[in-house]
Amino acid sequence: MSHIQVAIMMGSKSDLPTMEETAKILKSMDVSYEMKVLSAHRTPHETADYAESLQGRGVQVVICGAGGSAALAGVVAAHTSLPVIGIPVESVLQGMDSLLSTVQMPPGVPVAGVAIGKAGAKNAALLAVRILALNDKNLEAKLQDYKDQQKQKILNEKI
Repeated sequence: MSHIQVAIMMGSKSDLPTMEETAKILKSMDVSYEMKVLSAHRTPHETADYAESLQGRGVQVVICGAGGSAALAGVVAAHTSLPVIGIPVESVLQGMDSLLSTVQMPPGVPVAGVAIGKAGAKNAALLAVRILALNDKNLEAKLQDYKDQQKQKILNEKI
């Protein structure tokens, strides 16, 4: 692929083990992405500049992971009209602080929220793929194959 479809952002490199789960799913679906560490609080101007540049570069979905106050997804959503998915990363309060920060956006600044941690990171990737698949039949087929594989895993379980 010649352009990036999904931007993956994280507030700190310490979030990488969680965000790698997002990258694994996107890679398995042949969805192009880039990863960037930018902080809503420590690099606010750079974060805003990056978010504002995404749509012009052809990016279609943004996935942001952050812990603690988890402001990254909200700040990015304030600077772009692209869909933004927020992943609450586990932090001081086992991610509950991050979850509440991610989902409590004011009206007009929507952020889609997923589960805390690695499960949420996987679901964020799958939600991004669902968004992209609205206009991509090949990706829609890959998503259906993934769902079929998940179904078979359950049906093959022996007790």
